[in-house]
Amino acid sequence: MTVETLTGIGDAVAGAAERLSPSVVGLGRGRGSGVVIAQNHVLTLAPMVRRGEPTVVFSDGRRESAEITGLDREFGIAVLAAPTGDAPPITKSDAELPGLGAPVIALADPGGRGLRATAGWTTSVPRTARGPRGRRLESAVEHTAPLPHGSAGGPLVDLSDRLVGINALRTGEGLVLAVGATTEFWDRVDAAMRGEVRERPRLGVAVMHPKAARRMRRAVGLDERSGLLVRDVEPESPADAAGLRRGDLIYAIDGTDVDGLDALYEQLGDIAPGQTITVGYVRGAEEASTEATLAGEQE
Repeated sequence: MTVETLTGIGDAVAGAAERLSPSVVGLGRGRGSGVVIAQNHVLTLAPMVRRGEPTVVFSDGRRESAEITGLDREFGIAVLAAPTGDAPPITKSDAELPGLGAPVIALADPGGRGLRATAGWTTSVPRTARGPRGRRLESAVEHTAPLPHGSAGGPLVDLSDRLVGINALRTGEGLVLAVGATTEFWDRVDAAMRGEVRERPRLGVAVMHPKAARRMRRAVGLDERSGLLVRDVEPESPADAAGLRRGDLIYAIDGTDVDGLDALYEQLGDIAPGQTITVGYVRGAEEASTEATLAGEQE
């Protein structure tokens, strides 16, 4: 890169930091970051506000107690209600994700310890990724703007200062994934601002990859079957109440084959907590089925 190019990148980062710093907030006790999206409303990631009432720290040093207005655990976002004062809401994107190779700037105020701003480029858009519990995340934005610990929940913006994503996690390759600000994303943010809590249905099992399931069944002399091998059952969970055990092979939900994690999440995604499903499973060599009433996702 030439000196002029590097100077231009530096100027872009410094300019964005100056313009957007009032909109970027920290969450007290090192919890993470967030961004003002409307008067008296702050957007962050749901895992950042699991415990207690968060404290929002503004760029001028002001600290305000916040209440959780709404949660969307499917997208992993949370909206907080807190007095934002003169902090301007960040500009929304046009709901179109940036293209591959687009320049982006990541901002954060980790735990309220001061603004961070770095530049990078998108490396995969849209990116499909796995969340901490194996759920497939659609429409993620992968980029190269490095971020320190405590930056999750902070904004990813384009060169026009528009929010194109919320930074979520760092990958093992040194890249960063952000929840992309798509049309569906904004619809869910609006719902959270209205106080809605979207819970993911929870069965309460930990499962193995289908390849591991087939390998383990073959090792003990059982026929190979497509499905998800249960490696653990959460005590007092819907699966526990339904009688599922470690070693069972789940092969169907409500009569539809389940041959992988994505198929399981797809089946459960259309079912609300409190509804009952029929789980088809194999125990040893015997097929069976049981009914389970799903619970809501627990953080």
